[in-house]
Amino acid sequence: MIAKIEKDLSRFQQIVKGRIRKDLRKYISKGELIGKRGKHMVSIPIPQIEIPRFRFGRKEMGGVGQGEGEEGTPLAPGEEEGAAEAGDQPGSHILEVEVTLEELAQILGEELELPRIEPRGKKNIQSAKANYTGIRRVGPESLRHFKRTYKEALKRQVISGTYNIKKPIIIPINEDRRYRSWKVTKNPVSNAVILYMMDVSGSMGDEQKEIVRIETFWIDTWLRSQYEGIENRYIVHDAAAREVDRETFFHLREAGGTVISSAYKLCAQIIEKEYPASEWNIYPFHFSDGDNWTGGDTELCMKLLADVLVPQANMFCYGQVESRYGSGKFIKDLEAHFTDEEKVVTSNIKDRDGIYDSIKDFLGKGK
Repeated sequence: MIAKIEKDLSRFQQIVKGRIRKDLRKYISKGELIGKRGKHMVSIPIPQIEIPRFRFGRKEMGGVGQGEGEEGTPLAPGEEEGAAEAGDQPGSHILEVEVTLEELAQILGEELELPRIEPRGKKNIQSAKANYTGIRRVGPESLRHFKRTYKEALKRQVISGTYNIKKPIIIPINEDRRYRSWKVTKNPVSNAVILYMMDVSGSMGDEQKEIVRIETFWIDTWLRSQYEGIENRYIVHDAAAREVDRETFFHLREAGGTVISSAYKLCAQIIEKEYPASEWNIYPFHFSDGDNWTGGDTELCMKLLADVLVPQANMFCYGQVESRYGSGKFIKDLEAHFTDEEKVVTSNIKDRDGIYDSIKDFLGKGK
């Protein structure tokens, strides 16, 4: 019975994953998914999955009744004047299912054909590893220690006087059995930091910020599946840059001009002070509508990228979110300056539907 239940559960989970894969582009573009996020789970509404339920037959089919009446008496419901007729079509069913972030990352990677990342550096983040260091009296048969079990059986028979030196036969009993025990040790593994930078000048509206919020959720989900742990840092800028917390990053609204180099300078300072490239996997992401101050700041940005950020980063990603007020020029300057640099990845995000392709632009390099 338990095996059948587990089989049914596994089949249901495969159906759920199949539905998510089919509608992944739709889920990626919706912000509601992020709002249903728990600590390790995401609640996703899955339509068109049949939920087991009782279904009543049609009136003319008859049936079996209980109560007063003679055998053979036909059963029929009474009709009330003005009563509406019952429908005979099944209703639509939307079921909310919980999916772990690990499963979501796996589906994302499979559908977008994202390559596995080869990390670099080892430092603070640790992985758990089991080392077999001792012996105990209980455990699974797969961990039974043959020599120690034999030794215990031999000792017991010698002490009890049942050991025959001329015809030595050692037969272990339950209390003789010994099993390997393990100890979990922490080993340093590759770690990563994501530095999110966003233009919060007057030309970046709420819709543009929502697109950034949704895309960074999926970027986080994938990168966390590749590393044991990740640190996130958030930088906002208009004419000046400053570091903020996550909540402020997605809700701050400014009305000033745009000087992109201010964000790159602050990003470079944070990396130099806290995240040496020899020990950290570094991922700077910058989102803007492409407007920048024309007084030579774009040239300064290119110099900061070429001399500082790009050499230290696994890759530098620039996402340009289209806005009716933005010129969109910065992405063209960036692509012209770094034509042959594989570590510089750009993506033009026209609207929410463009998030799906933008994620593949950024993460499809496997760096």
